[in-house]
Order: sequence, then C-alpha cells, then structure tokens
Amino acid sequence: MKLNTLETPVLILDELKFEANLKKMMDLIKESGMVLRPHYKSHKSVDIARKQIAYGAKGITCAKLGEAEDLADAGIHDILIANQIVQPSKLTRIAHLANKCKLTVCVDCEENILALEQAAAVANSLIHVYVEFDVGMKRCGVTSLEAVAKLAKAVQAQPHLSFDGIQAYAGQLSHEFDGDKRKKESGETDENLITLKAYLQEQGIDVKEVSGGSTGTALLKGNPKIYTELQAGTYIFMDASYAKMELPFEHSLFVLSTVISTGPNLVVTDAGVKAVGVDQGLPRFVGFPQDAPINLSEEHGAIRLANHGKKINDKVGYIPGHSCTTANLHNQIYLFQGDEVTGKIIVTSRGKGQ
Repeated sequence: MKLNTLETPVLILDELKFEANLKKMMDLIKESGMVLRPHYKSHKSVDIARKQIAYGAKGITCAKLGEAEDLADAGIHDILIANQIVQPSKLTRIAHLANKCKLTVCVDCEENILALEQAAAVANSLIHVYVEFDVGMKRCGVTSLEAVAKLAKAVQAQPHLSFDGIQAYAGQLSHEFDGDKRKKESGETDENLITLKAYLQEQGIDVKEVSGGSTGTALLKGNPKIYTELQAGTYIFMDASYAKMELPFEHSLFVLSTVISTGPNLVVTDAGVKAVGVDQGLPRFVGFPQDAPINLSEEHGAIRLANHGKKINDKVGYIPGHSCTTANLHNQIYLFQGDEVTGKIIVTSRGKGQ
C-alpha cells in the first residue's frame, strides 16, 4: 500500500527513524548509571512498549491504572504508575494487578499508604512503592527530607508494601528552552536528591531507586549518578516542541493530511485539533516555512503562504506540537518506509484516562 492512499487525517510513523531513536537513547544512557523506564503516555501502544523492552528498557512507566492493566495483559512485567492512586475501587484493582506483575505506585501521604496496605492484604499481594519528592514541579509530592523519611518508614511498616525508592520528576524542566537554565536547575535537583538519599541512609532507610527525568533532561542525568531510572517518552517520536531544544533525535511521528481547498495565498487541509495535540504549541507543516501563519480549527488546518504550489488532494504532513496528546487522538499508527506502508500499530490504551 502506498502512503498517499491512506484516508486522512491519519497518524504515521517513519519506521527507520523510530528505530534509530530507540537505539540512540540506549546508546546515550549506556554509561549514565541509569536504566530506561520509558513513559507509556507518549504512545499508549503495547506494541511500542514491547519494542522498547526489546531494545533494553527495564520496564514501563505509565500514568493511569487502566494503562497499567493493558501493559500487564500484554505481558509487560515491570510497571510503574508514576501517580497517586487513591479511589477505593481503584485500590482494589491495584492490589489484584500486583499479583500479575511487579507493580510500583507513588505516594505522598500516609492515608494512601494505609489504604494501599489494606487492599493488598485482602488480595494477598505485594505493592512496590516510591515516595514522591517534589523537585520543583509543584504538583504532587512532599517537600522536606523529614516528610520523605516519615512516609518511607510508614511504607516499611506495612507487610504488603515494599519501599523501593523515590519518584523525583522535574517536569518543569522538560521543556525549558533556555539550555543554561535547564542545566543549572537540573544540577540543583541532583544535588538535592543526593542530600535526600544521604539523609535517608542516616535514618536506616535504603533507597534502591531514584526515578524521574524526561526526554528534555536525559542528556543531563547520570553525572552525578543519582537517578537510577529515566522516564523519557517523547524521544521515540520527537515533536515540534522538543525540536526547539536541539536534542539528538529525529522526527518520526507525523499526522498525514489531505489538501481540501486552496487559494492564491492559502492551503487548507482536513486535519485540525481533533487530529493533532496543540497543548504545547501548534504543529509544523512539513515542507512549509516555519514562520508561515498557521491556524487550526476542529477539523481544518490552514496555512497562509504565497506561491505554495499545492493542489487539491495533495498530502501535507504535520509534525505535532505535542506527540503524547496527538497519539491519544488516534486508534492506530501506520508504519512507513519511503512511500510504502509497512505495518500498523494499535493505540491500545487510547482514552484510558482512569
């Protein structure tokens, strides 16, 4: 099948660039002291998760219980839910899921720890736990050394829970375009974590794992060797937002659209915000100047450019502004090499927001 015969808008993946990105990340972190635990939210496909494991990833990070269930059903053994799960019905599901895989969750309060223990006791399972330390995201997590130690000890006191380490995700730096600022603040985060780990060890608390990081900070981690797990996700696709940071990965994911209307200074395609995520900025239209004005509505994408040379039924590729939210808008991703479609990947966990 030829690429230009696909009905659009459709999500497509350059198979060779995708594979190159997988290999590049493993090469980059080889001497860092970290293992890769890539984030499932970037693609939500168990086929891609299996591919990441095949390339050497330790396990998979996800954000939602429904995603973790899909991963376990697909045979992924080591799963981290980098989030707090608190609803009683979900705690029951968590406890039973922990009998199917090595499951780790994050906590930042004692109430949640006790509720996890109760659910795991009923299911006779073991749930692994990271205490979340707020390293500047100002979202979840505790902020003091003492609070981390208190929660770690609370986990250790539970027979059906295992304290394994620290969740330390500095998401505020993931898209920090000022390279000097990103490097400086990432280094400060590392130093704070070194202090935290030393304090916990003084309290008799062994920290096996420090988990966090992202595609945007991957090159900054590993010196000093405090992080043990890297939760990068977008490196496999590289979107327009991350492209501003001059990272060593290639664009592999695109939304393919069709030109449905033209004017002397206008090209209109059939892909709008229902086909491409815009929460981190507008997409880039492949083959058009980056400064050409773009407008997206629900079902249309328009770009204004004189002498554009486009005609009805031509194809236009978009580089998504944010690949993670774009993947969640599609049921499948078509693989391609050159102008040939080479396969199809199902977006297994699309819409799994619970």
